[in-house]
Amino acid sequence: MSNQQPIPGSDAGLLEGELREQRDAARVGGDPRLERAAAVPAKRPFRFGRWFKATGWRHLVGLVVVAFALFPVVFVISSSLNPNGTLTGSNALFSQIGFDAYARILTNPQVPFTTWFANTLIIAGVTAILTVFLGALAAYAFSRMRFTGRRFGLITIVVVQMFPQMLAVVAIFLVMTAISDWFPAIGLNTHIGLIMVYLGGALGVNTYLMYGYFNTIPASIDEAAKIDGAGHARIFFTIILRLVAPILAVVALLSFIFSVNEYVVASVILIDTENQTLAVGLTKLVSNPRYADWAAFSAGAVIAALPVVLLFLYLQKYIVGGLSAGAVK
Repeated sequence: MSNQQPIPGSDAGLLEGELREQRDAARVGGDPRLERAAAVPAKRPFRFGRWFKATGWRHLVGLVVVAFALFPVVFVISSSLNPNGTLTGSNALFSQIGFDAYARILTNPQVPFTTWFANTLIIAGVTAILTVFLGALAAYAFSRMRFTGRRFGLITIVVVQMFPQMLAVVAIFLVMTAISDWFPAIGLNTHIGLIMVYLGGALGVNTYLMYGYFNTIPASIDEAAKIDGAGHARIFFTIILRLVAPILAVVALLSFIFSVNEYVVASVILIDTENQTLAVGLTKLVSNPRYADWAAFSAGAVIAALPVVLLFLYLQKYIVGGLSAGAVK
């Protein structure tokens, strides 16, 4: 009977608890910090095998993927710093470092790199802005309005995008040649003509992409604005555009990257050297295998990538953030 444990909550149980606290305090010297430290369970010893099996292998896979993705970039940068102007000396990364290629491409009078760079920024910038604006208008109409031919229009957009752009190069050239006879300002060998071709080619897929995102915006927002007397134009410009900012940023970034890297259509429409873009102009540096200046080509590619990187860093907060979250309680 003397070995029985006191019942918790009874007088004997409370007395037994106080006696145990006093014994523990006496054991650690009565210091409250030591008492808290004694109550904390001991940490398990670190074992590499257990850590690698749980999470370590993920870090290893991530490092392999990052190295695989960054190797082309590192190789191009190393080639741009190669004074010899060839790729054979770039196998050993950064074995030779010099800025001769950058100086050569920026100061060579036969290579109007600054003109190509300005043309690329103008064409890509205007194309990105107009693509976002026109695509948002079309997506809002398909998402919020009901009209005859709406479903047929959406299906047509998807079907047209199934055909590659290469099939339309000859037709685009013939159309732009015919337009040049009537309106030379928007025809062949003009920046406006190239922008119009880019807008027509990218409007379909961007409209369908925005249409899916516009459908995620609750229609109750439009209904509440209509009760207050707002029309479609006011709802679109003051409310919807702010809520769909992430998809607008994605479309603008993709359109800008496409315009900077596009070569086939630009090489067909832009004939004069002064009107060409970087993708077309830089290709001339390596078009002759015997006199290919790969170092200058790599230097131009590095410089051409800077606007894309800066634009991505600027739009990253809009791409990652979801501004439509919490719009409706």
